[in-house]
Amino acid sequence: MNRNQIKLISVSVLAFFTFISFAQDKYGGLALYTLRTDMESDAKETLKKVADIGYKNIEAAGYNNGKYYNMSPAEFKQYVEQLGLVPVSTHQSTVTLDNAETMFADAKAAGFEYFVVPIPPMGLYEKDPVTQTRGMKGGAENLSKILAELGEKCHKAGLKLLYHNHDFEFKKDKDGVVTIDYLLEHSDPKYVNFQMDLYWVTKAGADPLAYFEKYPGRFKLWHVKDMDEQGRFAPVGKGTIDFTRILKEKDLSGMQYYFVEQDRTFKMKPIEAIQTSHTALKEIGFK
Repeated sequence: MNRNQIKLISVSVLAFFTFISFAQDKYGGLALYTLRTDMESDAKETLKKVADIGYKNIEAAGYNNGKYYNMSPAEFKQYVEQLGLVPVSTHQSTVTLDNAETMFADAKAAGFEYFVVPIPPMGLYEKDPVTQTRGMKGGAENLSKILAELGEKCHKAGLKLLYHNHDFEFKKDKDGVVTIDYLLEHSDPKYVNFQMDLYWVTKAGADPLAYFEKYPGRFKLWHVKDMDEQGRFAPVGKGTIDFTRILKEKDLSGMQYYFVEQDRTFKMKPIEAIQTSHTALKEIGFK
């Protein structure tokens, strides 16, 4: 074996172990809603940055006219997998009983496992433009029936339907009904389960662990975002939420994946915020 052959083998071995090390360092999930402005500007370059930071799983929030971030479902799937990212879930707020089959087919083609209804769909969601207070009309029973029908359609398409909470679902509505409790008690876990947003649960004054204990196995995905002392969104590890306490009960909750999300990053650039959160994940114990 000559010197050039030895050198070539050495370089190949080094490249192999560098790749293995990089692959092992990839962990955690990211909700791309955090980077929505960057994704609108240059989705492919932004996704590359997400992969470079070390995230492994992603959750989309950019479906429009049959495309994900202006990419066909197949193109999106191919591109993110090329970067070493796993498309786990997608938020699609415009889903209705009429367009559901089309949306589910696109989500399946894009490689997603979970289809998340991020707000009460079909015009039920309300948000005060001045106070930013969130709510819904139509009542919990109506929402539950819509989710049940969507859930069955979703199951037939080979996907899993989840409902994502904000704070208002944990408070009594005008009829004295706690919406999240009604949904949990009146939904079939074969067709409908939940993504728990830990920030919004905390904001509502509820305890995630109490819900894990009362409704074990129902919270398949988590949104992990912190809350500062003013009650605002904060990078993971830079706020007041005790994630270590919550994480200890992940098996009881049914959590399969989690995603960092920060709706607003204030003076910090979104890409900087997700870097800060990614570093904190491992320190807290997330894998």
